[in-house]
Amino acid sequence: MNYHAYYSKAKCPVETCIVGAGGFGQSFLSQAQRVPLMNARVAVDLTAESAALSLKGAGIEARRIHNCTSAKDARIAWDRGDYIAASDFALVADLPFDVVVEATGRPVAAARHALIAIEANKHLALVTKELDSVIGPGLKALAQDRGRIVTTVDGDQPSLLIGLATWAEVMGFQIVAAGKSSEYDFVFDPSSRQLSSNGRLADDIDLARHWDLGNHDVREILSARHAAISGFPQRAVPDLCELMVVANATGLQPDRYDLHAPLARISEVPTIFSQRDAGGILTGTRRLDVFHCLRKPDEISFAGGVFVVVCCDDANSWDILAQKGHIVSRTAETAMIYLPRHLLGLEAATSILDAAIHHASGYGADYQPRYDLVAVATEDLSAGTVLSMGGHHHTISGVTAEFRPAASLSSRAPAPFYLAADCKLTAHVNKGEEICVGQLELSEESPLLQLRRKQDMRFFGAS
Repeated sequence: MNYHAYYSKAKCPVETCIVGAGGFGQSFLSQAQRVPLMNARVAVDLTAESAALSLKGAGIEARRIHNCTSAKDARIAWDRGDYIAASDFALVADLPFDVVVEATGRPVAAARHALIAIEANKHLALVTKELDSVIGPGLKALAQDRGRIVTTVDGDQPSLLIGLATWAEVMGFQIVAAGKSSEYDFVFDPSSRQLSSNGRLADDIDLARHWDLGNHDVREILSARHAAISGFPQRAVPDLCELMVVANATGLQPDRYDLHAPLARISEVPTIFSQRDAGGILTGTRRLDVFHCLRKPDEISFAGGVFVVVCCDDANSWDILAQKGHIVSRTAETAMIYLPRHLLGLEAATSILDAAIHHASGYGADYQPRYDLVAVATEDLSAGTVLSMGGHHHTISGVTAEFRPAASLSSRAPAPFYLAADCKLTAHVNKGEEICVGQLELSEESPLLQLRRKQDMRFFGAS
């Protein structure tokens, strides 16, 4: 596709507002200054000062940035053609921009921002997957009622994987598996027997004996690798969260509710993510999963990229492609097609331009709650425990996440992970048990809870 031609109907640059100036937001602001068809003059963060710092980091002169504490201040700065930094999205929501980019990562705050955006007749680019996992389909439908678009965002894996998987199906490929690599590689140095991942280092790791898959049994090799790295986390809530969004958009499904999440070298992916009768680990086709990229220090990374594993229906073609370097399984029955990248806010513009210019959503037309991401206790949790969400990955101590078939909220239903976040338990929960909605102290004033109930009513008829 020629992108100049695709976006040629744009009569003027798309105006945007970024809410949440963290890593994604900062990269978005910086790249937006270079995108001819897009402007980003409004930044909202926890404080106006931090929003202003992000604008400065994007190369904006300090004299052109205004810390605005009222809607009137914001309008004056807008009319001057200057840049606006604010601490509350409500102060700037009525400015004449086109698209709100919500990237706070905080589900309750993001729910408020999303509702304000839709009521102000803005399009919404939803980076906050924590919110998406609880009410994404409902938000998209609510905006559609007003002729507005809610879209996932290129630069994050859900959008990229939805794009790759649907492209593969349009091309006629039969998908066996689809997924992504985890955020952080496992880098093994055979000479020192050291393993590092996400800043953690371990010595004397026994991976050399399990390095080559060869003709060994896949499950035995993966089990041995799992045991060798037992001191490292091998499940990550963000991975499950992102793949749940993909499941709801595409109908792809997990093979197991907590994912297999194997430790795998890039060349092994189409062999591992094939069906069991072909020597892999899957019980069916169209499965979603994640792998932890295992590599040596001098080998390339998968860089948090996305992939599909497809059937090699045309043996002659795939033999030619294998000779050209494409990755085919050891049985030559499946192959991997992949994008070894996700560039955060640096590539978000395509989704934003699609929403504003073409009124197209990256979720597609069939975004519905097929799965929920629910909270499961990994230790005994006493009544009164606050399920505080924190850290870079927005996790909860003592709690993990798993897929479950989507259902409306009820006291006995498992609680969506990011609905439970920052809530207090009203009852004891044993290790391994789901945390139920009725075991949470929920505020009826929460916009997240209110919007989830609207979603339940729309899709399940629940009151």
